[in-house]
Amino acid sequence: MRVVGIYNADGGVSGELRYAVDKILGRSDCGLCDLTHGWNAFGKRSWREACRASAVPIELIHRDMATESQLAQAGSLPAVLVGDEGTWRLAMDRELIASLRKDPAGFLDHLERELGRNTG
Repeated sequence: MRVVGIYNADGGVSGELRYAVDKILGRSDCGLCDLTHGWNAFGKRSWREACRASAVPIELIHRDMATESQLAQAGSLPAVLVGDEGTWRLAMDRELIASLRKDPAGFLDHLERELGRNTG
């Protein structure tokens, strides 16, 4: 089973620049971006530390790298899905991610509890 977080932004330099401009102008928002890296291309220290302390193997992708089935299951981005291709399930929606955007450890703890409920 995979855990995949999908950013509400496209990848690559042009995607990142477009997202930054849209964010500044108030036209776009991504709680997962804020949580994991904010304006720091190398990622937030708090995110890296929380990941080292967590057993959750989360894979982060931009929306232009997501499959059709991932996007269909995700709905509004950002989102976190669990499963495999064809069997994705929404684990964290846009609103929940936004509520945890400043709490990397809380985000991963919530995800770990969610995974535990569905695997054990």
